[in-house]
Amino acid sequence: MACWPIAARAPISFAERPLLAGILNCTPDSFSDGGKFATTDHAIAHGLRLINEGADILDVGGESTRPGAQRVSATDQIRRIEPVIRSLRQQSNIPISVDTTLSLVAQSAIAAGANIVNDVSGGEEDENIFSVAANTGAGLILMHRLRPPGQDEYSDQYQINPVYNDVVQDVLAHLLRLVERALSFGVRKEHVVIDPGFGFGKSVNDNFTLLRRLSEINQSQIPVLASLSRKSFLGAACGAKNPSERLPASLAAAALAKQGGVAILRVHDVLEHRQFLSISAACTAC
Repeated sequence: MACWPIAARAPISFAERPLLAGILNCTPDSFSDGGKFATTDHAIAHGLRLINEGADILDVGGESTRPGAQRVSATDQIRRIEPVIRSLRQQSNIPISVDTTLSLVAQSAIAAGANIVNDVSGGEEDENIFSVAANTGAGLILMHRLRPPGQDEYSDQYQINPVYNDVVQDVLAHLLRLVERALSFGVRKEHVVIDPGFGFGKSVNDNFTLLRRLSEINQSQIPVLASLSRKSFLGAACGAKNPSERLPASLAAAALAKQGGVAILRVHDVLEHRQFLSISAACTAC
């Protein structure tokens, strides 16, 4: 697919380089930047900063999906993100995705100006989210996870590692089932993006196997999003215990994901990833 048609916008082009989705967590408890942008004004300011740094998409969420995170009601998610999305839409035409598993939140976010639904449960938590995407024409990102965050652990902290026959083929098969489920609700296939769910129900080795074999996920002919930024499995490999210290590891992982053919990189550090992609493009053009 050369482009991504989404609600109320011209299609987004999947060009030679991956698109950058800047992470905007309107939460007090996200694993890396929880609390930094929990107020509406701070979140809006950070969103505008990400746009200025070169984000192609903003991914706005009102509930942390880190292991052990407490659930947040639809009402509270909407309270956190709706004014942020509405303000950013008034100031920019950038595509905005809402990071939620709840259809009521997705519907509210789209009404406020969002164009994409990013569901880490892949529609398994609230299947009405498929109807929201189908009825609005929004883009839909479907992610693989083994279990909800409240029942999960960080990749380097499992007492017993998750079990797969073949993590890449198992994840791909699950994602394709999610896609078929979405299509049965009327979602158009060209609106769907898949996410293998780095860090969600995968051991350190599972995550690196997925990263090394991303091209196999990409063979589905459905665009792939990779959310690798500051993840715990990167810290386990490089010795960086604090997520904020994992920028070099995140850039290295992004380079490998680019080689694997991903369409979108979901990142905290937009400026640095934009510079990496610029150098990569300049080298390719020589």
